[in-house]
Amino acid sequence: MRIDEPIEVDGRLDERVWRETPPFELRFETRPLVNGEPPVRTWAWIAYDEERIYFAFRAEEPAPESIRARFTDRDETFNDDQVGVILDTFHDGRRAFEFFVNPLGVQSDILEDDITGGDDPSWDALWDSAGRLTETGFEVEGAVPFSSLRYPRTSGEQTWGFNAVRFWPRDASHRIALEPRDPGRNCILCQLADLAGITGLEPRLDVELDPTLTASRTERRDELPDGPSRSEDDVEVGLSARWGVTPNLSLNATINPDFSQVEADARQLDVNQRFALFFEEKRPFFLEGADLFDTELDVVHTRDVADPYWGLKLTGKEGPHALGVLAAEDRITNLLIPGAERSALDSIAEDNFSTLLRYRRDLPLTGSTVGVLYTGRQGENYENHVLGADALLRLGSHHGVRIEAFGSETEYPDEIVARHGQPAGSFRDGAFRLGYGYQTERWEVEAEYQDVGRDFRADFGFVPQVDFRTWALGAERIFRGESEDWYDELRFGAHLDETRDQAGRLLEREVEASGSFQGAYQSSLFVGPGYRERTFAGVDFEEAYLFVELSARPTSWLAAGLDVYVGDAIDFDNVRPADTLQLGPSLGLSLGRHWQIQVDHELEKLDVEGGELFRANLSRLAIVYQFDRRTQVRLLSQHVTVERDPTLYFDEVYAKETGLSNQLLFSWKLNPQTVVFAGYSDEWRGNDDDSLARSSRTYFLKLGYAWLP
Repeated sequence: MRIDEPIEVDGRLDERVWRETPPFELRFETRPLVNGEPPVRTWAWIAYDEERIYFAFRAEEPAPESIRARFTDRDETFNDDQVGVILDTFHDGRRAFEFFVNPLGVQSDILEDDITGGDDPSWDALWDSAGRLTETGFEVEGAVPFSSLRYPRTSGEQTWGFNAVRFWPRDASHRIALEPRDPGRNCILCQLADLAGITGLEPRLDVELDPTLTASRTERRDELPDGPSRSEDDVEVGLSARWGVTPNLSLNATINPDFSQVEADARQLDVNQRFALFFEEKRPFFLEGADLFDTELDVVHTRDVADPYWGLKLTGKEGPHALGVLAAEDRITNLLIPGAERSALDSIAEDNFSTLLRYRRDLPLTGSTVGVLYTGRQGENYENHVLGADALLRLGSHHGVRIEAFGSETEYPDEIVARHGQPAGSFRDGAFRLGYGYQTERWEVEAEYQDVGRDFRADFGFVPQVDFRTWALGAERIFRGESEDWYDELRFGAHLDETRDQAGRLLEREVEASGSFQGAYQSSLFVGPGYRERTFAGVDFEEAYLFVELSARPTSWLAAGLDVYVGDAIDFDNVRPADTLQLGPSLGLSLGRHWQIQVDHELEKLDVEGGELFRANLSRLAIVYQFDRRTQVRLLSQHVTVERDPTLYFDEVYAKETGLSNQLLFSWKLNPQTVVFAGYSDEWRGNDDDSLARSSRTYFLKLGYAWLP
């Protein structure tokens, strides 16, 4: 229904449109039951005016005291009761915007991509929401400006894909929806309802300016424990802007951007690792339209743009045609040097110009696409170019084929050639991937073949391994429980794979079985025994192992988990067989509506002939007090120790290394761009007999404002 009366988004369904318009009732539980009768009743309304689309929910709860609702940061509500809408604005079954609200009005927004099969909660939109608890449950309202969406450019009537969803977490995590879902289909968004009758969406000025001010003071000490200290003060003014050129085409630009990360990366253990660790992109400028650039071979990873002077990005869709362009000038050139058995990291202290071009076309087959992609990085003595094509073909409801083929041309400067033994001059190679998937309600089958050449480089992506050919085959049998069963879902599967280098030498051959369970108390259990043969540095190894993963949320305030990996391994530093034990316990506490505490630990130890080679421990503690929907204080502390037996190493190593990092952060968010961050962070290090000494500390302030002229 189109409305002319204003709606106050306050969580009270007292406007005439909510009182007099018949609601939709959410009649299907799609998880854990498959399209069964919901355990609770939920009603939803939807309306729009010339500027916004509105939604409202009334959620019935027989035991209101059992409602799970916390004040938390946005996008952190997925263990709460929540309701929301899914909008496929182009009605093509390929991408959808999701907007969810918990009973206290806390927002979560997600970009769902049915081409890659991923959900991206890091995407943020500017919209309003409110919620309130009632005697019989809770009510929620939301208002999403059309400027926060992308939709077809037409003056006629539009039809969007639509679903209304409620998550009801109790003994199980129930998903209740307006529309049924067939779990045996290989697409999700193609199963949405039709939201018809949207008219009169006229083009309007759609401009957003986001100025930022950041200030920091950093003190560093290079010589520990009591060497001289040096200080750096930095004040930066930046500007990001977004222009909705048309309702379906968006231009983003940034000058002297603030790409500092307020959210610290979670530390990872990097002992006895062969390949570089992966860190997710978190910077808003790169997240807009990021799903368009996704490929299975990871030839695009925008964190390679480390410290740009400026950036420009254009994304949009016209009919079946989708386009993406990204350009940036970077102050530094970070490199990932890949290999068949190891990768290395390096950096060139020179600028580079980075370019990303993407075109994708929808095919008449449901959810199918074909596209081309180019990435380029070029500096004074360095260049890397990647050009290729990809396609996703959904052949009916159960079969899917994904094809990707890329070629690269690279030239490294002389110092990189010398340090890492890379080819001199310009060199070229290619990468190819073919994947097949079969999905029904009871079976999932996957097959894959990859061929990545020795000299293939994707420096704008994350490809840490090259010089290999691999095939893999896996299948799972699925048993879905009924309401009277003791389980919600059971899976049993097997997986085979083999990898050889381009010369035909075996790198890995593996066979693995698996079994998983989901049931009471939101519990899950995965067990995966396996056996592999591997060749490393010319030596053959045989490994038997067992992986176990357990998690549960028995109450609204407690969550716990445990990962265990035990079995044979390889000591990569000294090229010999080993035994490993890896443990990963975790504990989460939600105390009342405001306190959240998360504790995680990782233990990894490696035993070789002669004794314990090393023992590594990584502990993470996060304590959050959320005052309301917008304001929080967070303490994050991460401590790592690595203890080694130097007599068991061929090269000289420290007997003990210790590190500690802390961050105290105050944040206030009116919306994702209008923010205040103030905080303190420090780093501590220690080696052998040296106790922990502080190596750096930083005080920082960030102010951001979203101005909508």
